[in-house]
Amino acid sequence: MTESTTRSPSAMPDLARPDAHAVFMTYRYVADADQGRALLDEIADAWEKAERPKEILAFFCYLSTDGTTVMTYAQCTDSAVYRPFAGGLPAASARVEPIEFRLHRSVVLSPTAGPPNALVTALFDVDGAERQQRIVASVAENLERAPADEYTGLIASHFHLSVDGTRVINFAEWTSDEAHVVFLDGATRHSSLRITNDMPGVRPIGYRRYHLHRSIGS
Repeated sequence: MTESTTRSPSAMPDLARPDAHAVFMTYRYVADADQGRALLDEIADAWEKAERPKEILAFFCYLSTDGTTVMTYAQCTDSAVYRPFAGGLPAASARVEPIEFRLHRSVVLSPTAGPPNALVTALFDVDGAERQQRIVASVAENLERAPADEYTGLIASHFHLSVDGTRVINFAEWTSDEAHVVFLDGATRHSSLRITNDMPGVRPIGYRRYHLHRSIGS
């Protein structure tokens, strides 16, 4: 059974904030949830003790619901500041080389549904910038056409493109784990799978569901 938790809306990130020009993401595999929480605390502690440049707006630490993966997500106004700052942090766990992304498109489906209590990442390996933009357009339009009762609990999807042209990530905000589980068996999810599986130059890698562990910044 999936564990669901309730969190304060003020603790959650604004993934579509207009001043976040660049996003830096890292993820690592861990043995279990306890190790994951300890690793994220070590990273967050290092961030909190350092003097953060004003260009780094916010930093968020996530643990996957299956306890196997930790993820960090940093928002910056200037892409040049993140690596020098992170590279100087005292904890080696906080100096992992990130993947750099840009937010490309957000699809807001249920803005009044409530605070997001789960974040689901769907990752795609793609062949260049044209494929990045095409798969985002296709999946986003499929969501926008879907009947509302097929995505109950889906607040928004935020599509990010890696700057090297090799990755697309959909960061989907959900009201609960349970709502996402129901969606997995629905028609909209299956039509999205057909789109991604049938598009040349796009290879779906899978999804993972996360809960926010700690946040730093605004």
